[in-house]
Amino acid sequence: MRREIFEEAHEDFRASVRAFLERYAVPKAAEWEANGVVDREFWRIAGSQGLLAFAAPEEIGGAGLDDFRFNAVLDEEVAASGSVGDGFSLTNDIVAPYLIDLASAAQQRRWLSPLTRGDVIAAIAMSEPGTGSDLRGISTKATWRGDHYELSGSKTFVTSGIQADLVIVAARIVREGVEGLGLFLVDAAAEGFSRGRKLEKVGRRAQDTAELFLDGVRLGEADLLGAPGKGLSHLMRNLPQERLSIAVSAVASAERALKITLEYARTRNAFGKPIGSFQANRFALAELTTEVRAARAYVDSCISAHVRHALDAAEAAGAKYWTTELEFRVIDRCVQLHGGYGYMEEYPIARMWRDCRVQRIYGGTNEIMLEIVGRSLGL
Repeated sequence: MRREIFEEAHEDFRASVRAFLERYAVPKAAEWEANGVVDREFWRIAGSQGLLAFAAPEEIGGAGLDDFRFNAVLDEEVAASGSVGDGFSLTNDIVAPYLIDLASAAQQRRWLSPLTRGDVIAAIAMSEPGTGSDLRGISTKATWRGDHYELSGSKTFVTSGIQADLVIVAARIVREGVEGLGLFLVDAAAEGFSRGRKLEKVGRRAQDTAELFLDGVRLGEADLLGAPGKGLSHLMRNLPQERLSIAVSAVASAERALKITLEYARTRNAFGKPIGSFQANRFALAELTTEVRAARAYVDSCISAHVRHALDAAEAAGAKYWTTELEFRVIDRCVQLHGGYGYMEEYPIARMWRDCRVQRIYGGTNEIMLEIVGRSLGL
């Protein structure tokens, strides 16, 4: 089925992204998995190709491409290549919008401009050891001391936390006349900032994930991103895009799994004929293919709505929930169709299986997504 949401410029961008990933990412995928990190030079090359924070204004170093369809193209091609991890979506879909929409001119010069070049790696720290999807439970504090804030607390599950030069930290503001959260731009070189261990995850091993500690980090008002006390609303405003980004990747990942498995089913023989010719396997693949096509149509409609600034939180949550559940079910079935080989590390379907599991957890657990959708129904 031909997709209707993209124009010629998006398809030209897709071709350039695919060529870039095939040249610079795919050959290094195994090395990055083994090292547990994507090397910094890759991000500098990506920046030189205009693939980082490209929605930023041209005068800052971006391309002014404020059209989520370009983000979706990049997310899809990353998933199709199976080579990079979450770095592109983290930079373009999650971090960059905060800096574009909320940062002052000085903050943009300091952080956004080098982000577009790949000279700065950024992360966002929301989750804490005792607080996951419930952002209202954040306990990290930013205490006002008359002429500066002191930031204290700990964060966990921070994507790119080991390499990050900049961390956007969500903290509860303790200041007279202010109630609520604030977002703070924390330089990783700041005194009192430290990194814990690199977390050893089941999947997504090339994506470094860390614990971070803040022990009286001194910050000025110039380090506050957006309005004091409005941090939660700032976070909630961007969460639909983050969840749509996850949905885009989930469908593309499911499509890749089916492509790999269909080829395997055509060439792997059992009892003298291809395993795809057995009715049970053929029907299973037909069912999964149809479901993924339906998911693709729904996600495309969400992308179109988001481009029109008409995607609401419940629609994004529903897309994230449905597509990530489907992604896992599809890939799990594809592992089964591979038989014993599906459990072997040298087969890409095995890595896809362990990589996709977290999609149902991060960006807000799928149980929280159902809660958001349920509340939108007046329940």
